[in-house]
Amino acid sequence: MTPQERYKKLKQHLYEENPVLLEVIKHYEALDKIAHSTGFLNPDETYTSHISWWPLISVLGTFSSGKSTFINQYIGKNIQSTGNQAVDDKFTVICYGTNEDATTLPGLALDADPRFPFYNISEEVEKVDEGEGSRVNLYLQLKTVRSDAVKGKILIDSPGFDADSQRDAILRITSHIIDMSDLVLIFFDARHPEPGAMRDTLEHLVGTAISHRDANKILYILNQIDTTAKEDNLEDVIGSWQRALSQQGLVSGNFFAIYNENAMVQIDDPAQAERLKRKKDEDLHKIIERMDKVRIERAYRITKALEDISKEIREKKLPNLQKSLRKWFGRVLIADIVLFVIFCAALVALQLKFGFLEKIAQTPLMYILFAAAAAGVLLFFHFRIRNFASRGIYKKLEAEDPVVAAAFRHNTRWWRPMIRARMKGWVKRAQSNLEKLVSESKKAIQKLNDQFVSPSGSLADEENRTPKK
Repeated sequence: MTPQERYKKLKQHLYEENPVLLEVIKHYEALDKIAHSTGFLNPDETYTSHISWWPLISVLGTFSSGKSTFINQYIGKNIQSTGNQAVDDKFTVICYGTNEDATTLPGLALDADPRFPFYNISEEVEKVDEGEGSRVNLYLQLKTVRSDAVKGKILIDSPGFDADSQRDAILRITSHIIDMSDLVLIFFDARHPEPGAMRDTLEHLVGTAISHRDANKILYILNQIDTTAKEDNLEDVIGSWQRALSQQGLVSGNFFAIYNENAMVQIDDPAQAERLKRKKDEDLHKIIERMDKVRIERAYRITKALEDISKEIREKKLPNLQKSLRKWFGRVLIADIVLFVIFCAALVALQLKFGFLEKIAQTPLMYILFAAAAAGVLLFFHFRIRNFASRGIYKKLEAEDPVVAAAFRHNTRWWRPMIRARMKGWVKRAQSNLEKLVSESKKAIQKLNDQFVSPSGSLADEENRTPKK
């Protein structure tokens, strides 16, 4: 699917949902054009491919941490298998369906459909695990269920993360999920009292999530806290997990402790039972509230992402690209000068020893052929020098920032004039256009605010607000 086709379908999808987002998508088109011209995006790529078409909630975590039980309770139907052992080793995408009974479809249904967040995920898997891309059905499946809880949104249930945490394909998909999701729930099992023993799992789950641009969308949930009742050490258990998470860089307050009343252990002390229930009810209410408001959060997140990407390109990537191009230009220029001096020295030596120039000047055809051959040799070595100089800088950039490296390669191809590396105009134009997109993003957020708030409290404000879809 080309970017143009994706934009057409995306606009159709958002037309009824939220007119403000429809305007934002137009700004994404402008952002893509800037990124295509500078080389930060390939011509067949678009920044909208990093946005889920529907609000997306992903549920990650360890085996037997209660992910599937939580999903079943939220949906109101037993769509996911549960148990103390590994019951499913696939990522399950759950969305609304018209059939009363749940329907399961293979992963290919997700990989081939651009409306879902796993469109072309097989290509991503193939990059890190050659041969696995064609076996996408081993990693993904789609389930549809008739439940109002999932209308207008998508849920993703993940396999137990500690089952095979070193599998590159699983890690690639997990990273993709975190990037695409509007809300991420990461579950841990309170029955494991020593989170330090799960260091690798914490590193993969928390370490990957915490480095994300919008870490506030990630909730950390300690499940099955009713199992701590026998020793009455709820605070100690929660404190232990919070310390383990903080060691991975988590400093936000998105930490919750819950349990499932239908599967809880018997608590003999009424006061203790009441205390656990109160904690569970408060935290569960906050979690469900975030899930129910994911559409609103998604609208703001999409709009804010436009600003963040524009700022990142304007303030970091473009200056880095320009600096690298100038360095490349300088190296090639010095090498060309050295090459020209050597060529001229060779001509002088031939002239002094053999009278070379006078001899070829006597025959116009020979003079023309010599000039053409000399120009060809100089051009040949010039382009070899260009290529050699760019490879060294490219390798360093690739290790630091692959996006800038790709843009550098785009701007140093043999047919592109070198003088572009010294021209400031194209950079200033790009930066100016990016600044406009940042401004448009802020205006779009104000329009989103107008949909939900009325600072003056006046009736006129309410009548002028865009109706919520």
